[in-house]
Amino acid sequence: MERDIEVAQNTEVTQREEFSAKDYHDPPPAPFIDAQELTTWSFYRALIAEFIATLLFLYITVMTVIGYKIQIDPNHNGDECGGVGILGIAWAFGGMIFILVYCTAGISGGHINPAVTFGLFLGRRISLIRALFYMVAQCLGAICGVGLVKGFQRAYYMRYGGGVNEVADGYSKGVALAAEIIGTFILVYTVLSATDPKRKARDSHVPILAPLPIGFAVFMVHLATIPITGTGINPARSLGAAVIYNKDKAWDDQWIFWVGPFIGSAIAALYHQYILRGSAIKAFGSFRNNIQV
Repeated sequence: MERDIEVAQNTEVTQREEFSAKDYHDPPPAPFIDAQELTTWSFYRALIAEFIATLLFLYITVMTVIGYKIQIDPNHNGDECGGVGILGIAWAFGGMIFILVYCTAGISGGHINPAVTFGLFLGRRISLIRALFYMVAQCLGAICGVGLVKGFQRAYYMRYGGGVNEVADGYSKGVALAAEIIGTFILVYTVLSATDPKRKARDSHVPILAPLPIGFAVFMVHLATIPITGTGINPARSLGAAVIYNKDKAWDDQWIFWVGPFIGSAIAALYHQYILRGSAIKAFGSFRNNIQV
């Protein structure tokens, strides 16, 4: 009798899971070019949110980098073991992303990074127009954010490197490029997984928790790659610092912090869409059915 009840319960659970799986339908992909967006206030509100979020992100993080270098400078009674250290810098980047994604996710999606925007565009989550405007807003926000740092830390900003991303001594440009590709892959992979509409439909807590793994991904990548490139994985962050610092070394290495993140983002988008979500298998199955017909 107990076994019959257990079998009946298992059957009911299986049927319920099959029903929910069959009942779910992916939302339609965003239009490739959606000119209608340009006529809506919500679109411009999202641009403002991306601009302000990226400004705040660069202000806090670059200020942390400059402050740390002041604290360890022996010429200013600094202690080489003092300051927040690499761990503290990584926390500043990861923590700010967690805060800002949480605050802006409901308005703009909380991208704060052209590489993330590019990955979501490839995943057909946003249109080309929105992607391009987001990237412009993010870059302008980054430039303004670093400009504020220079204004507040005028005596130290240029002396301590301006928080720019550069290939560190002892590393080749190839190693730096690979570090940026892998680091951005981890970030965009996390973003796509945390915001997957199928997971959001199945688990109601996923949208609430999404900023946490995204912030942790930024934190972990910074721990690994700060010694190599200072960690870019965000073209706006690298551009903003390079524009305000404006030294040859920063500009010579700048291409790495655009090419690497965009390649990593593209790989993450394709991997998530065609491997994890099985779009390739679905397309192949549809192709086979059409041949049989």
